[in-house]
Amino acid sequence: MQFRFNHFNFNVLDLGRSLDFYREALGFAEVRRKEGENFTLAYLGDGVSDFTLELTWMHQRTERYDLGEDEFHLAVTVADYEAAHRLHQQMGCICYENPEMGIYFIEDPDGYWIEIVPEKG
Repeated sequence: MQFRFNHFNFNVLDLGRSLDFYREALGFAEVRRKEGENFTLAYLGDGVSDFTLELTWMHQRTERYDLGEDEFHLAVTVADYEAAHRLHQQMGCICYENPEMGIYFIEDPDGYWIEIVPEKG
């Protein structure tokens, strides 16, 4: 039996703001959407892999989600690490840097952390 990753979910308060952030910060685009009576699921793709990030917007929700101790995160790789770092500095979304490991994290509008890792050449 073989299992493959399919998607990962983040719950968001403002779907439009989140879509804008992920497009600008990471180049992710919406690849499909599911509408329910009280929710919208927007799936974002990177244009390369089949893996998607599902953004779940519960229409009636107004309070921030409890993200615990922020000990979970999504990680992405990028070929031009320095250019990505400059972009994220300009956007003001870098929340943590670890120069010793050669990585940094950005924070989305809902407080989720995304690790930026340079591609291994």
